[in-house]
Formats: sequence, C-alpha cells, structure tokens
Amino acid sequence: QVQLIESGGGLVQAGGSLRLSCAASGRTFKDDTVGWFRQAPGKEREFVAAINWGGAMTYASGSVKGRFTISRDNAKSTVYLQMNSLKPDDTAVYYCAGAPRGSSWTRESEYGYWGQGTQVTISS
Repeated sequence: QVQLIESGGGLVQAGGSLRLSCAASGRTFKDDTVGWFRQAPGKEREFVAAINWGGAMTYASGSVKGRFTISRDNAKSTVYLQMNSLKPDDTAVYYCAGAPRGSSWTRESEYGYWGQGTQVTISS
C-alpha cells in the first residue's frame, strides 16, 4: 500500500509560480506512473500531467503545457509539479495519484491510490 501526501499549495498572484510535491510512503512507487489531477469548484476533476516510472516520459494537458513541468525523484519517493505563469483558471485542489505501469495516463479510473489534495488559489 502506498500513501501519498501533497504539499506546496497556497495563494499566489497571477503570473507567479508554485511547486507542488507528492511524497510517497509505504510500498515503493518507483515502478508506477504518477499523475497530477485538479478539481476546481463546481467542476469535474481533470487530468493535468503524468510521468512514467523512470521519469523519462511525461505528458501534460493542453491547458498547462509549456507552463507546468512534472518530474520525479525516486530516491526521495517524491514527484513534483512545477507551475509557472499561473492564471486564475488554475485555481483548484490538486491531487497526485499512482497507477500501474502501462495504464492510460489521462484516465482517472486507472489510478488506484490518491493523495488528499492541496489547495492552489491564484488571485487576479
């Protein structure tokens, strides 16, 4: 069993940056795909970005591509989401989640374990 804890959320002005962290404990997650999702008030949870088990492959949604970067440090059992040029539309609760190797990266149902989420609020 893997437990995930997100951190790094907060309140920043538009144009600013934040780095979210997703720390794993319990069973190692170094063989799993890890993704970030977000859920804004009144909206469904949506895919943001994902990274493969070794960190060599990443994928980001069109709405964040070029602004957000996902990375991982398996030695520290941590996945990061660097968010730059933040916009008010990025305001949401951000969740990290893990999925077995070979899963569909963007499909929420493929992810078997989730963190509790961290709030990101961008002011205009």
